[in-house]
Amino acid sequence: MWKRMAGVGMLMGAAVAGLGQAAPPASTQPSLSPAVLPGKGLAEHPFLYAGEYDTRKPEAQSIFLVKGGKIVWQYSIPMKAERGGIQEFDDATMLPDGNVLFSRMSGAGIVSPEKKLVWNYDAPVGTEVHSAQYLDKDHVLIMRNGTPAQAMIMNIRSNQPEKVVEIPTTTKAIHGQFRHIRMTPAGTLLVPHLGEGKVVEYDLSGKVLWQAAAANPWQALRLENGNTLISGDARSYVREINAKGETVWELTQKDVPDYKLFNIQGAERLKNGNTVFCSWCANGLKDTKQWEHTVQVLEVTPEKKVVWALREWTPPEDLGTATSIQLLDEGDVPAIRFNDQ
Repeated sequence: MWKRMAGVGMLMGAAVAGLGQAAPPASTQPSLSPAVLPGKGLAEHPFLYAGEYDTRKPEAQSIFLVKGGKIVWQYSIPMKAERGGIQEFDDATMLPDGNVLFSRMSGAGIVSPEKKLVWNYDAPVGTEVHSAQYLDKDHVLIMRNGTPAQAMIMNIRSNQPEKVVEIPTTTKAIHGQFRHIRMTPAGTLLVPHLGEGKVVEYDLSGKVLWQAAAANPWQALRLENGNTLISGDARSYVREINAKGETVWELTQKDVPDYKLFNIQGAERLKNGNTVFCSWCANGLKDTKQWEHTVQVLEVTPEKKVVWALREWTPPEDLGTATSIQLLDEGDVPAIRFNDQ
């Protein structure tokens, strides 16, 4: 979801050793985040990062690789797609071989460390791709918003779909249909219906296996304990629900009053039990000069204590808007077995 406005913000921030990241002068800082942030800034984790619709830089929408507290690799595309309209990085994952899988709204691709596009899928005009998941060395899952909307298991060697699952939706506006869908370890599809306020689990024949209500669900992940972690986009929540749809853990604005939350998009549950999520400010904060005062990423404990907050808006480490983050100290993304029959 990207929406709209241009401008350039100067920013603050260098990391203060042992204390966190410094903020702009108090006289100019709105109450969008604390002056000093917990954690070690860019040095807290190695990570892959992407964000939608950074209108400050229309010629360079980027995916960033951060290691050792610095941006060490960047892959960029222009905001304007060759087919017309805009394109936006939405989903981005580093694969076990070091390549990076991404969705870009106008399609999906895999790019090498040398920035060579080793696989590419161009979505037909009138459709959008906001979701791309690694399954194994030969297959990825993409979600193609459209009429009809289709989850597609793509063979990246042949560049042909091996399985297409039509996903029914009542959302007429293609842009508002779906974001990050995921295949579960059981080989089912966990689909957040962004515009319909529900998360639905399908088998590969399209049969509904489970569903739960969830306002504006952006992403849904099946956790090791069998529960489901949901990010609530414009409703600004991260929620863990059980098989009955009951909330067993939730973080909302009231839990982190010192940090203004915007659209919560990508989210990840870490091995230590903490939760990391992205706060995308581009729609909720129209004045781009104020973006520099916001945090892009938060890591919270099960007790909802903020242990890491990222605020990096100043060159040369300007990460821009936050949609997707993958912490690389969590290990390689696992392969998922699926039955395409």
